Amino acid sequence: MQNGLFIFSLAVFFLLFLRWGFKTLPGEGWQIIASMPISRDESGRWKGINLTYYGLFSANAYVAAISIMLILMGTIKVPLIGIFTTIVTILLICVPASRFIARVVEKKSHTFTIGGASFLGILIAPWVLSFINMTVGAKTGYYIPQIPALAAFIISYAFGEGMGRLACISFGCCYGKPLSRSHNLIQKLFHNYCFMFSGKTKKIAYESGLDGVKVIPVQAITAVLYITTGIIGTFLFLKSYYITAFIMTMIVTQAWRSFSEVLRADYRGGGKISTYQIMAIIAIGYSLGIIPFLPSASTLEAGITAGLLSLWNPAVIFFSLGLWFAIFLYTGRSTVTGSTVTFHVHKDRV
Repeated sequence: MQNGLFIFSLAVFFLLFLRWGFKTLPGEGWQIIASMPISRDESGRWKGINLTYYGLFSANAYVAAISIMLILMGTIKVPLIGIFTTIVTILLICVPASRFIARVVEKKSHTFTIGGASFLGILIAPWVLSFINMTVGAKTGYYIPQIPALAAFIISYAFGEGMGRLACISFGCCYGKPLSRSHNLIQKLFHNYCFMFSGKTKKIAYESGLDGVKVIPVQAITAVLYITTGIIGTFLFLKSYYITAFIMTMIVTQAWRSFSEVLRADYRGGGKISTYQIMAIIAIGYSLGIIPFLPSASTLEAGITAGLLSLWNPAVIFFSLGLWFAIFLYTGRSTVTGSTVTFHVHKDRV
């Protein structure tokens, strides 16, 4: 009963949240939250740094993903120190890599790649868990079951990636191809459900000049598919079907990441098959290949109450707040847009 109520609550929340995001965020007013003046020029005007909704929604997505992982790991009684050690290690590697990999693949210094960062996370997660079990775990007397932990990791990734697509919608990146240049079936399917972005500072405008043009809503499709997959994966996890949850979530998310590239119009690197598509296919093969070499998944009883209670902890709350601010500052300070700010006094109010 409690597990079912949790799944239902997740579905309702994301249904309402995504519906709002799809209708609202393509608009011009949903790219930049604020501009912070940093220096004044000779004319007395201030140059500003723009803080973006991309950073806000990215921070929300990271915290949501971490919360899901905390809940799922908590249901199988993994101690907080084990969960924190795993999460922090993976984040410290993958978050900086999101910019580094984009620089290598796309030859751009001022962008991020969630696809590249997630690929790296998938590669290192089994090794991080093994290392933690052999070091910190051995010294403090706990053991993280690897297959359930990997299932929790990929499920939380699905939720985070799904929510993170709202960041892309707000900034106008990761955009789809124009409907007018798409197959007739695609045009009919998305005629009433397309995106049309507005605002010259959105990436779709300054990179491809497609602002005001009906495009395939690839970010929305990804968000719906990933969140739905995450919910199904959570259901399987709470039923103790850890291997099934892991395989299903991995295949769906990575197969779609590879296929969705053909629907996108933004630059993804040279070649007919992008590096990110290759990464996604490798991730599927790698994940399926390592399962036989991991310790057998025990049929641990997963109770959602214990998982939810793990969130109600001062350490978890402060960690989540700190992570939110760190991600927001890292991803939310726009380096590709600028602003000019002036100040004046309302003399009639003095």
